[in-house]
Amino acid sequence: QVQLVESGGGLVQAGGSLRLSCAASGVSFSVLDIGWYRQAPGKQRELVAVISRGGSIITADSVKGRFTISRDNAKNMVYLQMNSLKPEDTAVYYCKGKIFARAENYWGQGTQVTVSS
Repeated sequence: QVQLVESGGGLVQAGGSLRLSCAASGVSFSVLDIGWYRQAPGKQRELVAVISRGGSIITADSVKGRFTISRDNAKNMVYLQMNSLKPEDTAVYYCKGKIFARAENYWGQGTQVTVSS
């Protein structure tokens, strides 16, 4: 019932920027803790940034100062602004949501980000 759909991925050169978007449906967006994860080939999925229902933010050290997460509850959207991209940022980026006190995680299908050198 809950659906998360990412968009905005693509191919960029090192130093460039992209903005990812995630649209949620089937849930009251304001109750979601929601964020971004990424997975590079052969590696485990890792947290990039998450923003809680109350607006608190956790950002991975590897992207601090370069990536910014934000949410727009009126539009049921979460964004990831990615600046100063590096080749090591290349991965599939996934949107993930969770309702507080519930075990289930809701995942999007992923969007590919490729950064060339």
